[in-house]
Amino acid sequence: MTKKALIAGWGDLPRLWAEKAQAAGENFIVIKIAEEITAEFSDLDCAEYTVNLTRLEEILQLLEKEKIEEAIWLGKIKKTHLFADFNPDQKLKQLLVQLPDLNDDTILGALALEFINSGVKILPQTYLLEDQLAEAGVLAGQVEADLKKDLIFAFETAFNLGRFDIGQTALIKDGAVMALEAIEGTDEAIKRAAKFGGPGVVMAKCSKKSQDLRFDLPTVGLKTLDNLIAAEAAALIIEAEKTFVLNKEEFCRRAAANGIVIAAAEYKEGELILPWQK
Repeated sequence: MTKKALIAGWGDLPRLWAEKAQAAGENFIVIKIAEEITAEFSDLDCAEYTVNLTRLEEILQLLEKEKIEEAIWLGKIKKTHLFADFNPDQKLKQLLVQLPDLNDDTILGALALEFINSGVKILPQTYLLEDQLAEAGVLAGQVEADLKKDLIFAFETAFNLGRFDIGQTALIKDGAVMALEAIEGTDEAIKRAAKFGGPGVVMAKCSKKSQDLRFDLPTVGLKTLDNLIAAEAAALIIEAEKTFVLNKEEFCRRAAANGIVIAAAEYKEGELILPWQK
């Protein structure tokens, strides 16, 4: 069995993967990104390191020292770090200065190439986490006829936003865009939509057309849901098989209890299959 490294950012997903990896008998280490630590791994049977986001050379040396053959990147790393007191090491500085832009896919693709050139394969984020992906269909509540139009518009808006590698989330109401996610992240976009749209906004979150499964898969969890509840949102539509839903059973139960519809659409051979068509 190959030795793996978990590069752990913010959120619950890294810890969940580590628990599953231990249960599966995987040989792995954890490299926590210092700026994004939210989980502890000391109770698990794995070596644990903490490295600053800006120290790319140190991370690569650690992978070599531990004889890592495969790595998985999980958890959010906020891009705002790039613009606030950012002091990258020489290797990361050289990497960034050569990029045509600082969009997510551009940065992550370049980092992935650095890992690959160091002999480390990047695993898809779905590895060991397939059961956390949303299944197609209506997952909570009932889709009334007057909601369908906004669900379709929200999903198509989020999908087109992804084509420009700007964000994954769109919030709309009555056929008008209330907020589009950019560098501020999903939670702040929800709050902005509620400010301008009031109760009844519809949120969509989906992957990019050419989504690289190795990084940045859409994820929703209880914190996202709490913000939707606070915003008195009407619905959330996500992309089936490409969106992680953390604490899925509790997520759907609480959504239904608060009158929020949860639906998951899917693409099959380029055709959008809507949840109520299942």
